[in-house]
Amino acid sequence: MRCVVFGATGYIGGRLVPELVQAGHEVRVMARTPGKLAEVPWRDRVEVVRGDVTAAGDVRSAVADQQVVYYLVHSLTQRDFTGIDQRAARTVAAAAGSAGVRRIVYLGGIVPEHVPLSRHLASRAEVGAIFRESGVPTVELRAAVIIGSGSASFEMLRYLSERLPAMVTPRWVHNRIQPIAVRDVLYYLVRSAELPADVNRAFDIGGPDVLTYLTMMRKYAIVAGLPRRLVLPVPALTPWLSAQWVNVVTPVPRALAIPLIESLVHEMVCHENDIADRIPDPEGGTTRYERAVELALARIRNAQVPTRWSDADIAGAPSDPLPSDPDWSGGSLYQDIREKPTDADPDTLWAVIESIGGENGWYSFPLAWSLRGWIDRLSGGVGLRRGRKNPQRLHTGEALDWWRVELIDRPRLLRLRAEMQVPGLAWLELAVEPEPGGGARYHQRAIFQPRGLAGHLYWKAITPFHDIVFGGMVRNIIGTAEHRAPDATTGDSR
Repeated sequence: MRCVVFGATGYIGGRLVPELVQAGHEVRVMARTPGKLAEVPWRDRVEVVRGDVTAAGDVRSAVADQQVVYYLVHSLTQRDFTGIDQRAARTVAAAAGSAGVRRIVYLGGIVPEHVPLSRHLASRAEVGAIFRESGVPTVELRAAVIIGSGSASFEMLRYLSERLPAMVTPRWVHNRIQPIAVRDVLYYLVRSAELPADVNRAFDIGGPDVLTYLTMMRKYAIVAGLPRRLVLPVPALTPWLSAQWVNVVTPVPRALAIPLIESLVHEMVCHENDIADRIPDPEGGTTRYERAVELALARIRNAQVPTRWSDADIAGAPSDPLPSDPDWSGGSLYQDIREKPTDADPDTLWAVIESIGGENGWYSFPLAWSLRGWIDRLSGGVGLRRGRKNPQRLHTGEALDWWRVELIDRPRLLRLRAEMQVPGLAWLELAVEPEPGGGARYHQRAIFQPRGLAGHLYWKAITPFHDIVFGGMVRNIIGTAEHRAPDATTGDSR
């Protein structure tokens, strides 16, 4: 089918597009800033048009000749998001009706019954109603908390659980929630395109577990390997005050945190499972909460260790962070990024990189590396005692001092995973990029994913020494490459 996606630069939209392409659909996306999609892996497999969802002319052009409209837009960070969302929905609904679109698919939120709704949930429900009453058959999928790296709700849960050994909790953390894994959301979205024309209604979708928000935080801590969290109930902590606290403790923007917290006042549990009569469950059933958290954390680690130098043409899993995600998504991650051009040819530079460690040293401040090695040994780690097997050549999975070779893409990229005793996970990437006019560019990136408050304090404590350690590596690796004999390019370094 021919599908147009509104909201492709967002969290769900950026994952839905490659799923639709893989399912065999022709896909068009509309974006106010198409440049945000310049580096996504699927850019060359879809049609991208520029436009604003509130501009009738732009929307009419986007839906022309399309069979299915996917609407994944909301304006939570705008002051008048309710008015903007309603205006945009009416614009899209009118254009879809005039163009003869067969179906609209919209992702909204579960609507609690018999209670006043927050502005966020009320707006989502109103948008769904606009589409269902438009005359175009509409499937509105209603979900609660979506579990996946980059999801605003999940990242808020993640940061609160990671950074606070003791959690001040208001009454709403005891409300029940039925979370759903992002992979299951995408599954239902893709298959909704093929539902018959007589289906024009909302469906609740959720995972198999119904949990309180407090239980979700505790289970997250267990999956993430964090100590048990101390809970301090504070009944008087209002949703608004909670949102201010979230804004201080996490990088989730206040404008987004406030409406999300306001929605947690309600229980977010599926009222029905009628979707099962129309779309069969995913193979193996929907994803359990703990498994969804495991997948999200694993994919944060794998995807946030940058792959742009070697795997830029390979699309990630649906729940991987993408370039279109907001800056704060993808979990806690610190990076030290450095690069520098050199007159040395790429092969010589690579030979220096692959010979790093062991007896060859780390091309940096030796005392700092030795001291760090001894500290690691005293704390029960491996220190620098493992060395390396071969002075010039490495292999995937090989131990290299306190690192392990996680990936070697010869002669472009070496990725090392730390096995030292640190409160988190760490990687070091060294990469070579040939320059068009000769010579090469050296890329270096240190990545640290902290575990708990100790991890954040650890990174802050070592940051003042980065220029000595990591800056020295850049200068010395390039200097060695520029002065090395030409036959080093063959691996015969002398």
